[in-house]
Amino acid sequence: MKSKVYFTRKITPEKVVEAYVKLGITLPGKVAVKVHSGEKGNQNYLHPDFWKDVVGKVNGTIVECNTAYGDAAGGVRDNTESHWKLLKEHEWTKYFSVDLMDEEGPDVIWQIPNGKILKENHVGKHILNYDSMLVLAHFKGHPMGGYGGALKQLSIGCASRAGKALIHSAGKTDDRFDTWKMHASPVEFPEAMADAAMSVVEHFNGKIAFVNVMKNLSVDCDCCEVAEDPCMKDIGILSSLDPVAIDQACIDLVWNSNDPGKEHFKERVTSRNGIHTIEAAAELGYGTREYELIEF
Repeated sequence: MKSKVYFTRKITPEKVVEAYVKLGITLPGKVAVKVHSGEKGNQNYLHPDFWKDVVGKVNGTIVECNTAYGDAAGGVRDNTESHWKLLKEHEWTKYFSVDLMDEEGPDVIWQIPNGKILKENHVGKHILNYDSMLVLAHFKGHPMGGYGGALKQLSIGCASRAGKALIHSAGKTDDRFDTWKMHASPVEFPEAMADAAMSVVEHFNGKIAFVNVMKNLSVDCDCCEVAEDPCMKDIGILSSLDPVAIDQACIDLVWNSNDPGKEHFKERVTSRNGIHTIEAAAELGYGTREYELIEF
């Protein structure tokens, strides 16, 4: 059966709300809203005022986790103190309740018995405080994963520092300082992401929804302190209850675009074997690459 993916070419805060409403779901209880809060210096991330209406719609709490990299990579989000400082500088705390889910341990460890690469995922313990999740993804490229969308938000985005190390090392280590092991192959890394994402989807068990915004389409992620400027024009907003279908639909919109910048974007995705994350997630069975695109 094809999954439904809703799509609008108009990119406004109001259209983000409409895209969510199209899904026909009311996320219950306390709602975690996963965003990418943007690395210090990054010029492409989507700012909190853009997301304000939809977060208010679900009465959600913004959730983030610390990163596995630190000063050597130019980032400041790898420790709780400097991460909180940046969250305030980027004005997330101005508009929302914010929760750094792994600011205190111990991590929650979820088993992945059928994982392709990982047998467990480490996530911030505060994730257990939420009944449902709205995943807001800025769809763009990524230096290692090829692209970043819903599946990346579920995997690396929800993982603690130890969980991120496990994903990046294909399960070899949960120590982010064990850098010589942090080089998964172009097959292992996307499969590890698909494994980790599955554990989050299974945890929320139908109480999870996804919105991808195809804006500021750089080949680099919002985790980059110095990112390339966008190489393509903005495309639109998508929503779905299926993380595999929504990411596949975004890829197809890029591939089918007439924008001359798409070749640069495609090269980033294909050179990192990025589509294999979608393939692996579909094989694991928590979504499908077959979808119906419903424009509104």
